[in-house]
Amino acid sequence: MAASTADGLRVALAQIEVEPTEVDANVERALEAVSSAASRGADLVALPELFNVGYFAFDSYERLAEPFEGETFTRLQEAAAEHDISVLAGSIVEDLAATEAVATPAEAGLANTAALFDSNGDRQLVYRKHHLFGYQSAESELLVPGERIETAEIGGVTVGATTCYDLRFPELYRRLIDAGAELVLVPSAWPYPRIEHWETLSRARAIENQCFVATINGSGEFDDADATLLGRSTVYDPWGTTLASSGDEPALVVSDIDLGSLERVREDFPALRDRRL
Repeated sequence: MAASTADGLRVALAQIEVEPTEVDANVERALEAVSSAASRGADLVALPELFNVGYFAFDSYERLAEPFEGETFTRLQEAAAEHDISVLAGSIVEDLAATEAVATPAEAGLANTAALFDSNGDRQLVYRKHHLFGYQSAESELLVPGERIETAEIGGVTVGATTCYDLRFPELYRRLIDAGAELVLVPSAWPYPRIEHWETLSRARAIENQCFVATINGSGEFDDADATLLGRSTVYDPWGTTLASSGDEPALVVSDIDLGSLERVREDFPALRDRRL
């Protein structure tokens, strides 16, 4: 693993192929991506939204849901420790009623849940998607929304997380910035044809909050839902500039997060300081 410093860290976005309901194959791809990211010197690797089940496999959510302590998160937690790399396992369909050790927003139901494990395999952050998608999607009918936001320090960088549709709700990002976030990771399952929305909203969240935003999308097709993920996983800097990006095929996007540049942007162009609340 790269030796992170107080000035930043190296981030890898694992744009893996996601096959609907093929949990074993998808998790194996995720584990391979963790190993590959570590070999490329990354301090942190992030995975897409519902990478194990497939976002558009709505009919399988209940059958394939897992408790937080289930096999998917456990294997990635172990991989984080094995490869000495932090892992954003983002996300799975979590069975809240079966979850034991993590505070949940509801006693029962299913949630779209991401978890950040550090390089020792210790849980540092849990994020349950706040805004559930209803447009040509069953997510809002099948899942319950999260209520909490958390941040964690990884390699000297304060990290937060949101998920996919959350990009359309800027007030959530303000809350994360007020909580100290310098890098926001956004695991997603964003489909064609909304390329302009994907790129514009992500860049806007970086610009208006003067922070790094890393969007992690999947790759693959969902025939039953007539949906294809558009990929284009990207790291944006606090000025909204693209640092690294991909096409729509499976890829590992690697970029260095330099906190010095964040500090310079906020000092030279103090928009956050000029907020009137």
